[in-house]
Amino acid sequence: MTPESEHVLNAIEQLPRVDILDGPTPLIKLNQISDKLDVDLWMKRDDLAGPSFGGNKARQLEYYFGAAVAQDADTILITGAVQSNFVRLTAAVAVRYGMKAIIQLEQRVSTKDPLYHQSGNVLLNRILGAEIIAYPVGEDEKGADDALYAKVDALRAAGRKPYVIPLGENKPPLGACGYVQAAAELKEQMPEPFDTVIVASGSAATHIGTVAGMKIFFPATQVIGACVRRDRTLQEGRLANLRAQFNDLVGCPDFLTGDDFNLWDDAFAPGYGKLGPLARDAMMLMARNEGYILDPVYTAKSFAAVPALISTGQIKKGSRVLYINTGGLGGLFAYQTELAAMING
Repeated sequence: MTPESEHVLNAIEQLPRVDILDGPTPLIKLNQISDKLDVDLWMKRDDLAGPSFGGNKARQLEYYFGAAVAQDADTILITGAVQSNFVRLTAAVAVRYGMKAIIQLEQRVSTKDPLYHQSGNVLLNRILGAEIIAYPVGEDEKGADDALYAKVDALRAAGRKPYVIPLGENKPPLGACGYVQAAAELKEQMPEPFDTVIVASGSAATHIGTVAGMKIFFPATQVIGACVRRDRTLQEGRLANLRAQFNDLVGCPDFLTGDDFNLWDDAFAPGYGKLGPLARDAMMLMARNEGYILDPVYTAKSFAAVPALISTGQIKKGSRVLYINTGGLGGLFAYQTELAAMING
C-alpha cells in the first residue's frame, strides 16, 4: 500500500461512523452466466446491506448518521426521487437511532401510474413512519436542498436538532467513504484482484468510493461506472466536481484523478427510472439464469454493462469480473405495470 493510500485510509478512520450493516455482504459466483458469457463473474450482494430491503446506501449512511449522531441530531432530512432507495433506507435507519425522518420526494419521473406514487418505497416510507413532503421539480438539486435548509430553520426554532443529507454536488461526498470500507471488506473475502468491477453511477458517491477503494486495495483493477441517473457527459462533470471534494475530504488533493474513472451509458436511455431494451435483457438474463431479481432503475441498467462490454471486448473473455449489486428491490412493485407489459410483450 502506498503512503498516499495509507493517508486516505487514516483520514477516513477519523470520521464518525455508526454500524448499520449487520456484517459483510455475501460475495457469490454467478456460475450460469459465467459459463454463458465465458468470464469468471462474481456478484457482491450489497442489495442485502442494511434494513428494509437493503441497498448500497446503507454503507453511505454509516457516515451520514455518524456525523448526525456526533452532532446530537434528533431529525434527519433528505431528498430523493419518489421511489428513492436512499430515502427509504434513511427512514429505516432513523428508526434505529431514535430520530425523526423527514423525506422530500422530488418529481423526477413523469408518470401518472398510481402504483408508482403509492407502492414500493413510498409505501415502505409510510410504514416506517417518516414524514413525507414534496418538491415539484426533478432536476433542481439546489432548489431541493434549499427547501430542506428552510425547513431546518423552522425545526431549530422549534427546538429540534436537524441534520441534512444533501442532494446537490456542492457538499463533500461523505457517503463515498462507505465504499472504501466495502473494498476493504472485499479484500478479506477475495484477496486475488478482479480484472474489472462494474458499479452503478448515479449520485456518484458509491462510484467514487469504489474507485478510491480499488485504488487502495486492488490498484490494477479497472472500475467501470454504469450511468443510471444522467448521461455520460453530465455524469463526467459531476464526477469531476465530487472527486475533487472527496480528495479535500481525505486531505489528499491528487489522490483521485480523471484517469481513474470510466463511464458507460448505453443502457441509460430512455432516461432515469425508465426501462430500455438493454436493461430489460439484463434483468431477464439474471432472473432466468441465476434466479436473482434486478430492479429497473439501478441494477438492471448497471448489470447491462457486463454482457455489453464483453461483446465489445472491453471486458476480455476469461477475465475475472465483479458486479456490485447495489439493490433497489424496495421499489420493484412500483413498476409492475411496466414490468408486466415487458414480460407479456
